[in-house]
Amino acid sequence: MGNVIKYDRTLFEPEHELFRESFRGFLDKHVAPFHDEWEKNKIVDRNVWIEAGKQGFLGMAVPEEYGGGGNGDFRYNVVMGEETVAGRYSGLGFMLHNDVVLPYLLRLATEEQKQRWLPGFCTGEIITAIAMTEPGTGSDLQGIKTRAVRDGDHYILNGSKTFITNGILSDLVIVAAQTDPEKGAMGFSLFVVERGMEGFERGRHLDKMGLDAQDTAELSFTNVRVPAENLLGEENMGFLYLVQNLPQERISIAVIAAAAMEAVLEETLQYTKDRKAFGKPIGSFQNSRFLLAELATEATAVRVVIDEFLKLHLEEKLTVEQAAMAKWWSTENQVKLIDRCLQLHGGYGYMREYSVARAYLDARVQTIYGGTTEIMKEIIGRSLGV
Repeated sequence: MGNVIKYDRTLFEPEHELFRESFRGFLDKHVAPFHDEWEKNKIVDRNVWIEAGKQGFLGMAVPEEYGGGGNGDFRYNVVMGEETVAGRYSGLGFMLHNDVVLPYLLRLATEEQKQRWLPGFCTGEIITAIAMTEPGTGSDLQGIKTRAVRDGDHYILNGSKTFITNGILSDLVIVAAQTDPEKGAMGFSLFVVERGMEGFERGRHLDKMGLDAQDTAELSFTNVRVPAENLLGEENMGFLYLVQNLPQERISIAVIAAAAMEAVLEETLQYTKDRKAFGKPIGSFQNSRFLLAELATEATAVRVVIDEFLKLHLEEKLTVEQAAMAKWWSTENQVKLIDRCLQLHGGYGYMREYSVARAYLDARVQTIYGGTTEIMKEIIGRSLGV
């Protein structure tokens, strides 16, 4: 963490640091040389998923009998997230795959489903996504309009989803759909829709302001006949399943925020030492020095808090409210810090060739996806009885 973060982390053991070195080596060899091209193409090469599978970076928590690593220690996921962010490799959808989708499969899938999907999940041959958000429904999951109607040994699925990460590459998509509209939020279920099912179409490859190499798409479902054996968990239990799994998704987003703050601040500190104005480094001016002191304090505070929340998560004690706190606070601070770092770069900070500009664009979605800042505050406020 260089000179910026004044904090000795106690979260990791030596084996996690060895894993960090291994994953960093993977990124250096299989991602760094290609990421600029992926950003131009707006999508990564599927081969990077296959290579990640070969090296054991997909499905670490999957039991060995299904081809996984058999190790559910979430700290390995944290290491992968931190190194991905430190390298600015925004195209990799590994965190969504490992941190967000996998818990649904491990907790809810039947034995037959696990045998069918988990081996490919671990090899990278099956890339996953989760589809909750709809064109008219963002953070309000109760407003889901996608409908699944039972028809013999199938469900007939109709509807559309948007802002779906891994939307173009995905082979397996967990789709939230209403199965009993009369029950509102308590009337939707989760279905696994697979590539090639008739009526399942990829819509626009969305043109985002950041995260250029990450494939984000609209998905549409027109009379898709989903086999009943692709129901994930029990019918009408979808909302409960989402509530159970969202804390891990939100702490993962907070991990990204903390790591991004450190990486951008480290780079900015070096820039202010090298860049001169009026005959001396811009970092030596009192205004710059005071601002850097503030940003270093904020980055350290976020790191300390998120590590403590991660310790709670490792003990399965992280609450929905605490995850919401971690998510909104870290991401709002991320956006603020990177904005100030861009200012310290002056005109160069506005140029995409400088990584601080790309970090600025990539950061903006952090306060939106996984539940907006406003929704996070609503969750916390309700828990306070107000």
